[in-house]
Amino acid sequence: MITMLSRMFDYHAWANQDLFAVLARLDPVAQGDRLQAALRLVSHHHVVSRIFAGHLTGTAHGYQADNVAETPDLDRLRVDVAASDRWYCDFVRDIRPDALAQTVAFTFTDGDRGCMSRAEMLTHVVLHAGYHRGEAGRLVSQAGASPPWDTFAVFLHRTEPARRLDPTG
Repeated sequence: MITMLSRMFDYHAWANQDLFAVLARLDPVAQGDRLQAALRLVSHHHVVSRIFAGHLTGTAHGYQADNVAETPDLDRLRVDVAASDRWYCDFVRDIRPDALAQTVAFTFTDGDRGCMSRAEMLTHVVLHAGYHRGEAGRLVSQAGASPPWDTFAVFLHRTEPARRLDPTG
């Protein structure tokens, strides 16, 4: 399971970088509204990832909501997301298998209580971000630009080109 989680977080980091590359090509004046909406979505999935990092480690995350009041600019958000992605890649590579199954109780930012295994929390972080990257991709498309091709299969084949070889050879 750790190997698969590690692959998923490598994909997650790759997809986030790819989205930032596309967002950086949008014109902040002509496509500014859609760019800001996309950054808001990325900010949200980033904050949620930091909240869950706190839950995973049993440390205070410091957030009062699932997004920040002021959306960071593209460059700041790119740096922060990349740092978070590195943290998750390291975390899943270093976690003990028995720790993945441990259930952790926590409190959501709205005050509701929750309980998930670490494996479930890690899966949530990847799937949650993918959902919001998809929304951001839709905004990019509406702005008249080409959205990223954000799928796990594309990641595997771009990062391991040998997978394109004919296996029957």
